[in-house]
Amino acid sequence: MHLDGKIPGGPLPQKWERRKFEYALVSPANRRKYRVLVVGTGLAGASCAATLGELGYRVECVIFHDSPRRAHSIAAQGGINAAKNYQNDGDSVQRLFQDTIKGGDYRAREGNVYRLAEVSLRIIDQCVAQGVPFAREYGGKLANRSFGGAQVSRTFYARGQTGQQLLLGAYQALLRQVQAGTVRISPRTEMLDLVVANGKARGIVARDLVTGELRTFVADAVVLATGGYGNAYFLSTYARNSNATAIWRAHRRGAYFANPCFTQIHPTCIPVSGEHQSKLTLMSESLRNDGRIWVPLRAGDERSPEQIPEAERDYYLERRYPSYGNLSPRDVASRAAKAVCDEGRGVGPSGLGVYLDFSDAIRRLGANVIAERYGNLFDMYAEITGEDPYRTPMRIYPAIHYTMGGLWVDYDLMSTIDGLFVTGEANFSDHGANRLGASALMQGLADGYFIAPLAVGSYLARAKPPAVDATHPAFEAARKDTAARIERLLSARGKRTAASFHRELGKLLWDECGMSRNREGLERALARIPEMRERFYREILIPGHGESLNRELETAGRVADYFELAELICRDALHREESCGGHFREEHQTPDGEALRDDEHFAYVAAWEWREGEPPALHKEPLVFEAAPPMQRSYK
Repeated sequence: MHLDGKIPGGPLPQKWERRKFEYALVSPANRRKYRVLVVGTGLAGASCAATLGELGYRVECVIFHDSPRRAHSIAAQGGINAAKNYQNDGDSVQRLFQDTIKGGDYRAREGNVYRLAEVSLRIIDQCVAQGVPFAREYGGKLANRSFGGAQVSRTFYARGQTGQQLLLGAYQALLRQVQAGTVRISPRTEMLDLVVANGKARGIVARDLVTGELRTFVADAVVLATGGYGNAYFLSTYARNSNATAIWRAHRRGAYFANPCFTQIHPTCIPVSGEHQSKLTLMSESLRNDGRIWVPLRAGDERSPEQIPEAERDYYLERRYPSYGNLSPRDVASRAAKAVCDEGRGVGPSGLGVYLDFSDAIRRLGANVIAERYGNLFDMYAEITGEDPYRTPMRIYPAIHYTMGGLWVDYDLMSTIDGLFVTGEANFSDHGANRLGASALMQGLADGYFIAPLAVGSYLARAKPPAVDATHPAFEAARKDTAARIERLLSARGKRTAASFHRELGKLLWDECGMSRNREGLERALARIPEMRERFYREILIPGHGESLNRELETAGRVADYFELAELICRDALHREESCGGHFREEHQTPDGEALRDDEHFAYVAAWEWREGEPPALHKEPLVFEAAPPMQRSYK
């Protein structure tokens, strides 16, 4: 299959305006005739459903939470990027575009990234109109701060609660449409399969998580907004319920999966404290504005941080990357932290940690200013660790945080299945091999408020999907497949929990396909994963039955998908014989340890096609760079 990104022609700044003019329109009187199904109500899903409802479409939202407000978007702390240039420090749409392309190590489409930078201006206006309480300067103007990978201040924020406040804005817009009757929400309902009828996405099969009933939802178009797949690694900053089942089941129905090995490591997480943990906690990247990162100069130095004099500290990011210092991009900062810990200079009980120190900022600005900027983050750190970050440096270490890979979509956010649109972190489209901080919220709201609603409407106007209902054979077949998968899990009579297998798989993924990868380790993982999967189906035990509330069954279904996804992640990492962004192959690095791309052979999107009983087929979408020619990425 030829992968066509459907990028509009013409100069880069005119592509989005041109595409909007090319879109077919549905008249207001006809919109109520169409049903759109939105799965997920984080920032991308809630904003998309609210906008479609406002336009007059009949929208159904399916979520496995009891409320849209529980979506993992609330966990984004530090801010949202936009090229408003309120600081008058040289920012522009073009500079945000350039920073994002460079930050993604030249593995993203120019057209998508420029549109993202362009739409960012409207996102802030939209959110302010909704009452999102962004921080403001003394004169009333919206405040900005810096984030990694940029030398300007373009990040809008609400203390350390930006994701939560933005989600509340989208949630209010969504509930307004629920009240108006254009949107209906089905909570505690998990998508377990996509229904494809006559080559088009026409609905889903879902399980009621309270009663266990299998339900079908019929629609004229389906929008997946279900987030990323980082929980495949078990220990990550994702909420425990975040999973990959929706996109993975769509992949098995024909949606190509793009760049699965592009997983992001965040450098600013609270280190692992023991085997009891089921997730990790993120300390916002915004802390790197005022915190300085260092380790002892001497390996094995076990003195407390206040006993180590300035001359015996290594502020290694400031030393290695003087132009960006502590605001180096996430992948660069993460690998640098791993390197100093590998040298034996890590701190904390495990030796897998570095200091994030605010003593200079507190002396310079005062503790009250630091509390105004980051108070809730400091409180959270103190609650988790029992240490006061105002008096002693935080300890941080990299962890899985975000996935740049996802279902392949074209410029209109449509997958390789007609009528299946994918938004936010669930698609692969805007970040390349590494995501700059404060860009996830930007992409989710750009897709949801401004892009997907127009693209979905144009699809409906042109496709005019024929009427179908739940009696269509495709719905019955998908329902039977879902029931068979559930029965297979319930019929096992082993002694292990799904969580124990998940932990085992996650450790393997982290060890062999985490912050760095090499051929030997990836081949080892690809040999072990099928054996682990076979043991999973033989040794798992799920108490109870499927016709009731059954959390173990929920978990087992998600872990079963992680086994298949993990194999694809490793296969993709093995095939990509280069280093770029978050994908660091040890065989491909510069003499000073930086990522070494191979633009001649790997400047493409790797999109994988599911083939039942056979290895997946690789399809390539070439990446063309005109406005931002690839160059060696340097933050020195």
